Amino acid sequence: MPRLATRPILIAALAAAVFAPLSGCAHGNKKKADTKFIARDVDTLYNLARDRLDKKQYKVAAQLFDEVERQHPYSIWARRAELMSAYSYYLGRSYNDSIQSAQRFLSIHPGNRDAPYAYYLIAIDYYEQINDVTRDQKITQQALDALGELVRRYPNTKYAADARLKIDLVNDHLAGKEMEIGRFYQRRGEWLASIIRFRVVVDKYQTTTHVPEALERLTESYLALGVPAEAQKAAAVLGNNYPGSKWYGRAFNLMHKKAPTEGEIKDKKSRIDRKHKKLMKG
Repeated sequence: MPRLATRPILIAALAAAVFAPLSGCAHGNKKKADTKFIARDVDTLYNLARDRLDKKQYKVAAQLFDEVERQHPYSIWARRAELMSAYSYYLGRSYNDSIQSAQRFLSIHPGNRDAPYAYYLIAIDYYEQINDVTRDQKITQQALDALGELVRRYPNTKYAADARLKIDLVNDHLAGKEMEIGRFYQRRGEWLASIIRFRVVVDKYQTTTHVPEALERLTESYLALGVPAEAQKAAAVLGNNYPGSKWYGRAFNLMHKKAPTEGEIKDKKSRIDRKHKKLMKG
């Protein structure tokens, strides 16, 4: 999923206090030995991590922020370093490491004022791993769960406002997956299986962009299955809610061209039965 809309919120959240380098400390001698994690005072270590972050050496920066926490666990900068570690891993697209760092922060500081940010970062780590609709959607569900948890816990924060927008996008993505599977079954003539998928879209993802198509394909599948009454219901819902949609136009044409009556269905079945009996008699 796109990263551009998310990045400004993440940066702004940390810019004020967490991003600020510690005073009284120059970056000093920068050697490749930065990641050997020798003992350093908190000022030197934190600023060294910030320097690596500024240079987009995200993995090294994250590891150095981890060292701030490890070497100086009782410093006020340890708490900030935990979030900076999670953010650095996020920037480096090491999403699992970022999630673990943010979760560790929450386990140690559950009531901290930066807890909403940690929950948001976890949700975004999942969100940015969402794949296209042709692949497994486990990570998509994890993103939806994390975004929902954020909204539930901190409904009035700026993070929740952004999370609600992303929840809509994630639901649209999940509905797209159901549509993709439904179309697959429909192409194979497995009408009952396709109906089940399209009904999920209509019932569970009512606010997504896929509903009009799902209703049209329900109309088509019910007709093919020989259940015109249900096809009529789906077409009626489509017409009432999306009268200007191209999908309603297709459903309308289907109902007027292909919808047999109940009597026609019985007559057709009787003819098939008679032909079958005739063939059996030879």
